[in-house]
Amino acid sequence: MTAPPGAAQGDPAPRADRRFVIAARRLVTCDPSRASASDPLGVIEDAALVVRDGAIEAVGRRQEILHPGADLEIAFEAAGVVTPGLVDCHTHAPWVGSRDAEYAVRMAGGDYEAIAAAGGGIVASMRAVRAATAGELAAALRARLRRMAALGVTAVEAKSGYGLDEASERKQLEAIAEAGEDARLPRVVPTYLALHALPPEAAGDRAAYAGVVARSWLPAVAAAGLARYVDAYIDRSAFSVDEARPVLERARALGLGVRVHVGQFADVGGAALAASLGAASADHLEHVAPEGIEALARAGVAAALLPVASFTLRQDPPPIAALRAAGVPLIVGSDANPGTAPTESLPLALALAVRLYGLTVAEVILGATREAARSLGLADVCGAVRAGLRADLAIWDLPHENAIVQPWGTPRAQAVLRDGEIIAVRG
Repeated sequence: MTAPPGAAQGDPAPRADRRFVIAARRLVTCDPSRASASDPLGVIEDAALVVRDGAIEAVGRRQEILHPGADLEIAFEAAGVVTPGLVDCHTHAPWVGSRDAEYAVRMAGGDYEAIAAAGGGIVASMRAVRAATAGELAAALRARLRRMAALGVTAVEAKSGYGLDEASERKQLEAIAEAGEDARLPRVVPTYLALHALPPEAAGDRAAYAGVVARSWLPAVAAAGLARYVDAYIDRSAFSVDEARPVLERARALGLGVRVHVGQFADVGGAALAASLGAASADHLEHVAPEGIEALARAGVAAALLPVASFTLRQDPPPIAALRAAGVPLIVGSDANPGTAPTESLPLALALAVRLYGLTVAEVILGATREAARSLGLADVCGAVRAGLRADLAIWDLPHENAIVQPWGTPRAQAVLRDGEIIAVRG
């Protein structure tokens, strides 16, 4: 393990299988037991944390951790802020190909739904995925995850949804599984995006296509252990609530969690369905009625906010004030995909969420750490800096967490650790 910039001079590079200490001028714990109304992020000034066997053993003020007789030495001396590793709650990361021509058309005023209806959009990515080998998909995903790690990310939700037939969807999910076995990359949470778009061979019959997915493809995916969650795109020009419900109910019966694309272009009732199924998240929500917001709040469903997509599509933000007032948990994802959010940068999404959506710095930091981890079923693994969690950390060359959400356009993480091992370091 190579020591990052800021490591104590002359110290050996720490290994995750031994005990070592990281000291930080400012440590953002995101630990609710340390939070308060005036400090929702649970910040510790002049802090230290102990890592043993890849897990966090102790966290506190430097003088508390490095007390006389502690027999501990500092391995990393972080001059900047240290945070939990970022958690990207919504990506379409296993894609290949480029939709740059389509992007140029949209930037010139072209309509996304019209582009999709003419054979662009998701179907264009379908053609690229179907033509790729499993090895090519896995290689593209691994490279993308490495770049995400360099931006401070230690966990990524990754969706299929570009294959649109059984073999190609499984090919995407198998690429996700292969990448997920690599401990040198961010940990990966696989989602089967079972209903994303209608392939040409379905001849326009959405209900029949959804029926095949529910009866045949989904049980096979579950039996193979290829997904933790199942997703569906419920919208005006996508799938209806009636078409999506059997698929998502089948997913729950098979023991899988549910995540739902809701209201990106119109509110067609997806929020109420997400609430009724106890979904982990309802994603997008640019269009959601007050009754949908109340249903999400009652069910404890998180709102996954995806500002890069609404930025590129020139959309108004979701009703943030209403979501906040209702107590809906707010999380922020990159939505990394080749069409509407052609980025791999969760920090960019955080910057846009602050600037365009009006979220506070604390809201976006929590929404990309503790709250995102909770929505992905990782609350007992990562998302905060507290004893018992894995040592998934980002060491930034920035003086304060406020600076993380500034639109740098360049990596500002000096070192990124997963399980106490460095997975990205900037020379």
